Amino acid sequence: MVRRTKEEALETRSRILEAAERAFYERGVSRTTLSDIAALAGVTRGAIYWHFSNKADLMQAMLDTTHESLEELANASESEDELDPLGCLRKLLIHLFQQVVLDPKTQRINEILFHKCELTDEMCDLRGQRQTASLECNSRIGLTLRNAVHRKQLPEDLNIVRAAICLHAYVDGILGQWLLIPDSFQLHQDAERWVDISLDMLRLSPSLRN
Repeated sequence: MVRRTKEEALETRSRILEAAERAFYERGVSRTTLSDIAALAGVTRGAIYWHFSNKADLMQAMLDTTHESLEELANASESEDELDPLGCLRKLLIHLFQQVVLDPKTQRINEILFHKCELTDEMCDLRGQRQTASLECNSRIGLTLRNAVHRKQLPEDLNIVRAAICLHAYVDGILGQWLLIPDSFQLHQDAERWVDISLDMLRLSPSLRN
């Protein structure tokens, strides 16, 4: 009985997330209410509050689902024992670009994040979450870059902090531009080239040296 109750709770949570994704994508986050999401999911507002504190919590849970397939490569690139951290980073970024193009769910969630989510007062919790996530991402990139420097894959005098911020901004910029105007350039077919441009920047830019 307990197992069945747990399965039902997970099913309800999944329905709420799917409904939120649909509503946010169609109406934008600020114009979507929890009542809208409850109606689409076929649940009560109380059921939503059982699983999520607010819209920001819902949005963060949606974003978390898109990161699961990248964690193995991310963990490998951050490990001091990894012999090819830059290669792992390259595979991760190629996978990220291709996933956004080829997986409709990942594409919708990223489009919501980049172009349909206003970080207004109502979404101040999400703004704080995104700030924390961004800083954590910079830190994790920094770990990978340090490992790559240690393995002599990147210049010994690379400014890790500056390089991590630049790489993060480059990836966000590519994704944001493609999601806004998908026909403006090939992201999936040219994913390797777009990633290699960023790695060339890390290897060759004099301004990224200490």
